[in-house]
Amino acid sequence: EPDICIIELGGTVGDIESAPFVEAMRQFQFRVGHDNFALIHVSLVPTIGSVGEQKTKPTQASIRDLRGLGLTPDLIACRCEKNGLDEGIQAKISMFCHVQPNQVLAVRDCSSVYHVPELLENQGLIEFLWKRLNIEQTVKISEPLKQKGIDMWNKWNQLTTAQERLHHTVTIALVGKYTNLQDSYASVVKALEHASLNCHKKLIIKWIEASDLELETRSSNPVKHHSAWQDLCSAQGVLVPGGFGNRGMDGKIAAARWAREQKIPYLGICLGLQIAVIEFARHVCGMADANSAELDEHTATPVIMFMPEISRTHLGGTMRLGIRPTVFQPGTEDSSIRKLYGGGSTVMERHRHRYEINPELIDKFESEGLRFVGKDETGQRMEIVELSYHPYFLGVQFHPEYLTRPLRPSAPFLGLILAATNELTRHLATL
Repeated sequence: EPDICIIELGGTVGDIESAPFVEAMRQFQFRVGHDNFALIHVSLVPTIGSVGEQKTKPTQASIRDLRGLGLTPDLIACRCEKNGLDEGIQAKISMFCHVQPNQVLAVRDCSSVYHVPELLENQGLIEFLWKRLNIEQTVKISEPLKQKGIDMWNKWNQLTTAQERLHHTVTIALVGKYTNLQDSYASVVKALEHASLNCHKKLIIKWIEASDLELETRSSNPVKHHSAWQDLCSAQGVLVPGGFGNRGMDGKIAAARWAREQKIPYLGICLGLQIAVIEFARHVCGMADANSAELDEHTATPVIMFMPEISRTHLGGTMRLGIRPTVFQPGTEDSSIRKLYGGGSTVMERHRHRYEINPELIDKFESEGLRFVGKDETGQRMEIVELSYHPYFLGVQFHPEYLTRPLRPSAPFLGLILAATNELTRHLATL
């Protein structure tokens, strides 16, 4: 079990939506005791007017409301512009919020969020929490674990320092149906960032609405259609993330076909894998009417089918969810993705889907060069697919973006960035 638990409580103090959670936090503090509970309150210190004066009233008001709900902050993290807190502002917040000056932290705008841990450490956050929670007396930290923490911190600083000196770029086309709201793909973007940082490349994402690649858009809005294809053709790699529904499906298939035929690195996640298989079935295997049962229930060639154990009528709570094993098949030791995962026989990744590749068509696909290198523990469900004669054409049924970390990037994303920058072969040779 962990020695320390970090809980993030979002929202705004005083809002009705967060009231039950604030009360739960108050009761939790009472139950574990004051000495085992530290609260950090994040508040905006805005700069108002042409004179650029920082205002502390919002912070004072939120602290007052928070105390009225039974919680008293141990630290106040003040979000402010890149110049930090003005002279006297820290003392003013300290005075009117009833905390010591060293309990007021300036969290200024940085060039990257990855600089924030160092920013907080320089203001004594670790030392304060060490004393506040009496960690030295309550937690036994072995020397190997302490050294592991030091090594991790050094690697983190090296990563963030190198980030400021990135000159070479890598351009990835993200083809989806929710690109108007880029936060829809927040985890995917973070996974790309982690992989790019690991490869010492500055990431550029070309956001492409899948429907803009379709023939219908060429007729209705030729400028948008041309722009989308220009972005796709100029990208060094193509990524099709997960999703649902019919809209933009033909555009995603067109993107997968472009990547396959032009030998452009491709990564398909969940639906992106299914897209790659449908495209392969139509244009390589000669199955012109190949489709997914999700899009056409009565398709004559259901390349993608409803999983038999999943209810067709009750959609709530019926997905194949959670972390599950994927087993690399015998004879796949030369697989790029297996090597990127470390060469082991099994990987654990998180899933969220209702549909799977039709197992009756696997032999046909493999005879044409589509390798199903990873399957579930039963060997019946396809999890990872590679194209044998392509530099990097990968589809995964799971969502690798959920387990990525800045110092340990997700293997499929790392492979995409390495392949997009022509460094995959060299990297695999070192493994």
